[in-house]
Amino acid sequence: MQKFVVLLLAFFLTLATTGNAGTGNVSPEPDLLRIGINATDIETLDPHLAASFQDRMVADMVFNGLLRYVPGNAPHFEPDLAENIPEPFIVDGRQTWTFKLKKGVYFHAGPNSESYEFTADDVVYSLQKAADPKRSAYAGEYAGMTFEKVDDYTCSIILETPLSPNLFFPKVADYAGGFIVSGRALRALGDTIFSTHPVGTGPFSFISRSPKRQILLAAHTAYFRASPRLSQVLIRFLPDPVERYAAFGRKELDLIRAETETETEQRSSFPPGTLVDVFGVPEVALIHFNTSVKPLDALRVRRAIAYALDRDEFLASFPQATVGNVYAPIPQKFLPGGLSPREVKSLGLDYPTDLEKSRALLTAAGYPDGFALNLVATKLSHVRKNYEMLKNQLARVGITINLDTQDHSQMHRMIRKNLSAIVIYEAWRPNTDVFLSRFFHSDSIVVSGKNPDTNFSHYRAIDALILMAREEMNPHKQEKLWEYAQVKMLEDMIVYPLHYRNKVYIRHGYVDYGHTLDASMALYPQITEKTRLLK
Repeated sequence: MQKFVVLLLAFFLTLATTGNAGTGNVSPEPDLLRIGINATDIETLDPHLAASFQDRMVADMVFNGLLRYVPGNAPHFEPDLAENIPEPFIVDGRQTWTFKLKKGVYFHAGPNSESYEFTADDVVYSLQKAADPKRSAYAGEYAGMTFEKVDDYTCSIILETPLSPNLFFPKVADYAGGFIVSGRALRALGDTIFSTHPVGTGPFSFISRSPKRQILLAAHTAYFRASPRLSQVLIRFLPDPVERYAAFGRKELDLIRAETETETEQRSSFPPGTLVDVFGVPEVALIHFNTSVKPLDALRVRRAIAYALDRDEFLASFPQATVGNVYAPIPQKFLPGGLSPREVKSLGLDYPTDLEKSRALLTAAGYPDGFALNLVATKLSHVRKNYEMLKNQLARVGITINLDTQDHSQMHRMIRKNLSAIVIYEAWRPNTDVFLSRFFHSDSIVVSGKNPDTNFSHYRAIDALILMAREEMNPHKQEKLWEYAQVKMLEDMIVYPLHYRNKVYIRHGYVDYGHTLDASMALYPQITEKTRLLK
């Protein structure tokens, strides 16, 4: 199966061009865009609870934020429901951001509500909901904030602790808790029904859902930017890659999410002009060392493991155009405050493969014959390959890895119970503070932390740097503090940066996104009012 995947993607990539113009192929239904994804169903349609890529995909088309990530060009921002990006002011230590809102923006009609004009009331209601831990998965992002209506087209967000634009903008953008919902529709429906019938201001409105089959959206013809060029968007749930590829080959689907982790012995034939889109935001794979487990509590042992690893061998397991090496937990090319490969190498913290140095460090640490570690791995193919490669590479220096392979959901539960000596985790977060806080602040230590999350390494040494950076208003100084935190982590070899993995979607040549595609926070090629099917 793995061979099939590599061959299939290689075949696609020979066809790929990155432009937006199509080839002139005609879709049998000119105004309906049909998307096939590798998911079994939607989890929720409430944007403040959305976490999976399929949930985020729908939220991106149905809702807006005060700001938005530029379509296809994340993490850059531009105004969305706001008229412009404001400058804050501080009074008595409290920071205020005042937003002037666009006029003539209308919500979709809901099952129990008519379409009506969006106002500051909806912003206040939405952000209060996002800040409520009983109604939002992102409530922690809005702690210490109050939301006030100034007039119908002006609202203010007041922060007890000021934040730099780097940290504030993602909280009010079209992502996670920043989505603006219809206050009238939500009150009329209640949270439970709203989570099955969302109402927003976006270019597409919710029409219907067939559980485990599909979701249908229709054009919001009163959309404030312009009436969408598509009449409808159909999202089909097709977890079987053979079925998904076959439907694409028969032109029953216009756009599909590529399968990079499931193997198959069958191969579909694709029409000329098939285009492949490889884009971010990338998920970065990191190897986390659990310092609460012996002998990983010893720095020499962790560095010995780092020198035993070969990034290029890990990389060879994936289609070449979809991945790349990383040398810092947060690569500079992806987020402000990241480190570049040149910077890491200049500090001697890239840990190039050196088996002799690895064995010498193990001997100095008291383990000349190596040792054994018990790890919890996942059956999810693209992650499992990393665990298997780790096992093979460490065997060269006498370290035995015992893998307990579980279903992906069970693996997540087990690693959060501190049951794995090493955790390989792929992730993307909206800013560097969130990344560092959730993976490396002591509050986030699994099981024992104040707010247990994903600090698998039990690391405590950069708490002060994280806090200093969070409170720093000067973006340049803030980014330098984030860089220092990562240098410290690499010196302590708490985490070994492995590689990034991009998203891959495949489309027929007649699909025109209406924008260039470099990176999407929504984790899919964004469908906007400009998207069209070329005849």
